[in-house]
Amino acid sequence: MHMQINDILAQMGGLRSMARELGVDETQAARAAEALAPAILGGFKKQAQSQPTGLEGLGGLLGQLGGGGLLDQVLGPQPTDVSRGNDVLGQIFGSKDVSRAVAQNAASQSGLDPSLLKKMLPMLAMLVTGYLAKQRAADDGTAQISPGEGGLGGLLGGLLGAQGNAAPGLASMLDLNGDGNPLDDILRMAGKVMR
Repeated sequence: MHMQINDILAQMGGLRSMARELGVDETQAARAAEALAPAILGGFKKQAQSQPTGLEGLGGLLGQLGGGGLLDQVLGPQPTDVSRGNDVLGQIFGSKDVSRAVAQNAASQSGLDPSLLKKMLPMLAMLVTGYLAKQRAADDGTAQISPGEGGLGGLLGGLLGAQGNAAPGLASMLDLNGDGNPLDDILRMAGKVMR
């Protein structure tokens, strides 16, 4: 059950862009992304669960955070404006302490430098947000399963335990060790439990 978010990032050119910008090789970027992505996806899963309108609310949130444009920003040749990525992290993690704990936890898992992971976290958050937003936009043109169940429902549905045409691998991306939400473990380690 290997994470497929890295395959998605590699196909988009996201790993290459982040590696270039951070001055590391793509293998390191891939290891870093693999260690950080579950927390970011877990954060979005929590957001979807906490929105009164569920996935529809999450779709609106993706747009507010910058939507598909965030993806283009990281992939573009200019240096990435990570302040937008930090806004995403603030929204999904709720505090800088959690972001720091996520980076520390990923460092201990991957053996990479925590300062590298801290720099990469907002970029990766932008890639994931942009990817989810673009998937949602692409899927919104297709037939709706039920009102308000647009494309994002299919994409995140599996993550939330909803039945439906969840993108393959998304559930495994979210929960590597089968214990529910990896973010909860990280937050517990950080001594912060999000209510």
